[in-house]
Amino acid sequence: MKRILTLLLCIVLITGTQVTPAYAAPEWPSNVSVEAEGAVLMDARSGAVIYGKNLHSVYYPASITKILTALIVIEHCNLDDIVTFSHDAIYNVEQGSSSAGMDVGDKMTVRDCLYAMLLKSANEVANALAEHTAGSVQNFAVLMNAKAKELGCQESHFNNPSGLNDPQHYTSAYDMALIAQAAFQNETFVTIDSSLYYDLPPTRHNPDGFRVYPGHRMLKKNAPQYYPGVIGGKTGYTMLAGNTLVTCAEKNGMKLITVILNGHQTHYSDTKALLDFGFSNFQSVNIADADGTYSSVSNDMTIAGLPAADLSVLHMQKDCYVTLPKTADISDAQSAISYELPESAPPAAVARITYQYNDRQIGASYLLHKVAGEDSDAAVSVQADDAAAGGQAVRVAEGAGTGAQADLAGVNAGAASGESGADGSTPENGAEYGTDAALSGAVDGESSFNQDPLALAQADPLASSESAEKKTLSGVRKPGIHLNIPPAFWIIVGVAAVAAIIGSGLLTAKYRIEKREEEERSERYERRKQRLQDIGMTTSEFDMMLQQKRSDSALKQTKPHKRPKKHKSFLDNKNFRDHE
Repeated sequence: MKRILTLLLCIVLITGTQVTPAYAAPEWPSNVSVEAEGAVLMDARSGAVIYGKNLHSVYYPASITKILTALIVIEHCNLDDIVTFSHDAIYNVEQGSSSAGMDVGDKMTVRDCLYAMLLKSANEVANALAEHTAGSVQNFAVLMNAKAKELGCQESHFNNPSGLNDPQHYTSAYDMALIAQAAFQNETFVTIDSSLYYDLPPTRHNPDGFRVYPGHRMLKKNAPQYYPGVIGGKTGYTMLAGNTLVTCAEKNGMKLITVILNGHQTHYSDTKALLDFGFSNFQSVNIADADGTYSSVSNDMTIAGLPAADLSVLHMQKDCYVTLPKTADISDAQSAISYELPESAPPAAVARITYQYNDRQIGASYLLHKVAGEDSDAAVSVQADDAAAGGQAVRVAEGAGTGAQADLAGVNAGAASGESGADGSTPENGAEYGTDAALSGAVDGESSFNQDPLALAQADPLASSESAEKKTLSGVRKPGIHLNIPPAFWIIVGVAAVAAIIGSGLLTAKYRIEKREEEERSERYERRKQRLQDIGMTTSEFDMMLQQKRSDSALKQTKPHKRPKKHKSFLDNKNFRDHE
């Protein structure tokens, strides 16, 4: 019955409040520009794109690839696992590229390797982590593409864990923002990536160990590029990719992500301009606190003559956000409700509510069944789904990119100008680009996890254990099984429990009484035996005497007219009778 009422509620909301238009909404601020070829500014909480330039055009990512590598390793490996560096891991990199100085046979924990890869941008460490996780670099690339697809990426393909240039290794600003959004929701990733230094253990070339520092200058207070509020990020550079930079910063109740692709020594200034623009002009608004449009479902009402007081169990998902200009209110946004739920929806969801601002998707939330979904208020699933589902709306607003081959041709042409590092020094990844031969790995290497990584990655990444909970009643998801047990059942159970306790007590008492009586009989028998021994009579003789006495008593009853003479015997002994 509850599911039927929920379905009817959704139908009423769809027909009555499916679209709530916003009139005279303030314009979306746009007073910012960047010099990089591709860029994006995203609200990390809502997934809304605040600004985009060539949002869906593809570029070489260089070392910002390692964000995705780290996320996959964290999800598949134990941080205390030991990674052994193979010959392929050490030498399948270009000479002069970023390195942690590892040698064949060196060992480090996964945790140490992640610090070396994210802070030092060590390419041989990225290879070693890939081999440890999936058995080979090729197998790990399969996992990378599966994870990217799961996060909603549509313009990316990854061929190695380090970001070395390869015609089949590319991404877009929007896809990289989705990857960064997922990474900065992972506490382990944030802890490692936000570190200002880390001491690596001793290795063959560094017997005393050595300290690594982050390459992202906006984290360093003594650097001119320092930006208060930056949580972390990743730098990248090759001659073909140009400067690439991913940054996450939090300030004024907002958490923003920026991505810069094919920058021309302006990646830091472009990032600063985007962050200043976002923090100054926009706000993140909690949907459950700000939007009362759907809170009225808790009021008693009737649908088709049926009482619907049970609708009070519905509530808006917590910790879901929309992104709005500071001059706007949530009432200026357009909202739409749908009961056709995506696979990533929380198990207790009965409807999905999306928000747009002048045809720009700015966030989403779910209407949850409170009893079944009290613990389902996780904004992660909404944000990941919004990022994927919102791509089409963003493409309409920003303009879709051209084909991958055309964009890569443009990148290659632009790279001919030979841009150098931002500060004139050796770029972070040096000769990071390589050939296909440099990407070869041990295909038959042993996987570090029990399942076949290829089979795992080639399976539908969006499939989950919820597949058994198919949609019923025209798209309403099953919120779970609820047993409606009547109070009388619990009364019966309680009475039975009390009766069992009392019965157990009575049986215990009876046992103790019988045991005590048995002990007393045994004591009397022993005393009798001792007295018989004292007078020189055995137990058998005493029993025969008792038998004779019983026979005399029987004879007396059959011949009452003859009174036998009383004779004195052992049984007439006064002392014996007193002791009995």
